Parts: sequence; C-alpha cells; structure tokens
Amino acid sequence: MTNATTRGVDRIAQAGTGALAQTGNIVQLFVDVARQTFVRPFQWREFIQQAWFIASVTILPTALIAIPFGAIVSLQTGSLIKQLGAESYTGAASVLVVIQQGSPLVTSLLIAGAAGSAVAADLGSRTIREEIDAMEVLGINPIQRLVVPRVLAMVLVAMLLNGLVAVIGIGGGYFFNVVVQGGTPGAYLASFGALAQLPDLYVSTLKAAIFGVLAGVVASYKGLNPKGGPKGVGDAVNQSVVITFLLLFLANLIITAVYLQIVPPKGS
Repeated sequence: MTNATTRGVDRIAQAGTGALAQTGNIVQLFVDVARQTFVRPFQWREFIQQAWFIASVTILPTALIAIPFGAIVSLQTGSLIKQLGAESYTGAASVLVVIQQGSPLVTSLLIAGAAGSAVAADLGSRTIREEIDAMEVLGINPIQRLVVPRVLAMVLVAMLLNGLVAVIGIGGGYFFNVVVQGGTPGAYLASFGALAQLPDLYVSTLKAAIFGVLAGVVASYKGLNPKGGPKGVGDAVNQSVVITFLLLFLANLIITAVYLQIVPPKGS
C-alpha cells in the first residue's frame, strides 16, 4: 500500500514538474516571438499566405456558428426581458452580450480549433521531416521565418473574425427578435446604445488579439516539439487545442474581471 502511494505521489510530482516546464517553454517561445517580430527582413510573403490560409479555414465555420449564436442570445434575452417587462431593452442586451462576450469566445473557439490545429499540424510535419533542423543548420531562425508570421496572421484574422461574428450575431438577433418573437424593429435598433458603449468594442477587439497570440504561440510550440513521429504530430495537435481552450477561457475571465472594474457599466 505504501509503495503504491509513493508511486502515485511520484507520478503527480512528475506531472506537475512537466506542466511547469512546459509552461516555461511556452513563455520562452512567446518572448522569442516578441523579439523576432522586430527582426528584419519581415517575412511578408509567409504572413500573407498564412493569413489567407487561416481566414479560408475559419470564415465559413465562424459565420455558420455566429448565426445560431445570435439567434440563441436574442431568443433567450428577449424571453427574459419580456418577463421583466422591459421589452424596449432587448436590442441593448443582445448587442452587449454579443459584442462583449459572444464574439470573442466564438472567435477563440474557431481560432484554436481550426487555425491552431492547422498550424500545429503544419509545423509538426516540418519538424518530423527534419526541415526545422535543416533551417537551423543553414543559419535560418525558424521562429523568425515560420512562427512569427503565423502568430501575427492569427492575430489579424482573429480581430477580423471578431468583427464578423459581432455583425452576423447582431443581425441574426435582430431577425429572430423581430420575426420570431414579434418585436418592434425601431425599438430594437433604438436601444443599441442604452447599455453598450464604445469601450465594449475596444475590449472585444483586445480579447480577440490576445486570443490570437495565445493560440498561435501554443500551436507553434506543440508543432515544434512533437514526440513519436507522425502519431506524435496528431497528439501535439490535440494537446494544442485543449491547452489553448483552457488558456483562452482563463484569459477571457481575467480580462472581463479587470475591464468591469476599470470601466463602469453605462448608466451607473
């Protein structure tokens, strides 16, 4: 019994040590990316190609998710506000939820799930084919050449997708509120500014940019460090998605808590 307990404690200690080491490596990669971003020449061709690729694999799923998301938010908030007798604030509540929380979260899920997995798989396949080692032998920094353009491309696409989700979500909410719930179009549009304010849009865009950085760095780290050949690449892709999801939701919680403390709600 004592030996089994000792082995269990050792495994927990090893897992904790491995997690701390991996966290340190990810932070180190983030620092390297920040440094190499300002190294010239900047890889514009790689950046444009990666931005186009990431946008191509995320735009359609994002639009398809944003429509039902806006509908769910509109139907739920419309029903709740109707019970409270404040139907004129349906549009304001829907816009506030979509801009401040909905669009960054939907963007983070698509960036981590679609774009992050693609980046991890691409870099992982290059690593097991020893392309990364060959670049280092030739004196080419793989972080500056491959990682930086991908991270910045994910940041750019995440910010653009955030705006796309906000527009589609608000449009879907308007349609379902007016057509399905029989709301008044003028009241829905007139109440936009009742609760939402411009800093909400700023923090939403900031969240999308931070989510893009986190997803890009984690996906790049896992792609550059696969274990076990092709199977290791698949494991690295799965791990990158899971770790990115956890980090994105944690980052969203922290940013939201700080934002609500700094910027008072409108009308307070």
